[in-house]
Amino acid sequence: MFRVCIGGGGVQAARLLAPRSAVLVEAVRGRKSRSDPVAKSKAGRIKVPPPVDPVEMLVLKHRFSEYQLIMRALRLEFKEEMLRKKYEEETGSQAAERARQEAEEHRALMAWNNQENLRLLKIRMKRIQKEDEEAEAKKVDAALKREQELEEFIKEKEREILQLQEEAKSFITLENLDQRIEEALDNPKNYNFAIDKEGRVVKQTALQ
Repeated sequence: MFRVCIGGGGVQAARLLAPRSAVLVEAVRGRKSRSDPVAKSKAGRIKVPPPVDPVEMLVLKHRFSEYQLIMRALRLEFKEEMLRKKYEEETGSQAAERARQEAEEHRALMAWNNQENLRLLKIRMKRIQKEDEEAEAKKVDAALKREQELEEFIKEKEREILQLQEEAKSFITLENLDQRIEEALDNPKNYNFAIDKEGRVVKQTALQ
């Protein structure tokens, strides 16, 4: 006699989830133990197997195949559900932990980014201030240089004016024309002469 074990509990669930194609059965014996002798009424009896109906055998075989398919599908369904629950639990906890870590990392990166932006802003402000100071200093230097050049230009023109004024004293005008003619006649100059490479007069003709 055989009894099919399909029930709740850890052992039964493990057996259902086990990848076996055969039906799980458990042998159930009566009150007689294995060491008891044969009953006197059955001592000379010869066991003859009961007759088997071929039609009934085909029906039982077909039903047993269907039973195997149904049980296999149930085991796979239970296994898939348990694995899915386990995966969802692990994935859910891991996703929450990963989201928390990503949020902390994002906050840390944003804080670092703000600090870096502030540091770069200070450096940029110092650079801009330094550039402004240098530009202002260049403007002042350029203005001083232009003023100095203007002063030198004015002084040069004043010297030229003074030199012209001094040279103008020896200019020949209508007022001193007769006087200059008399001076030229009284002090004749001989420009007929030759000079060497050093600029010395080497030959000069006499005035006539």
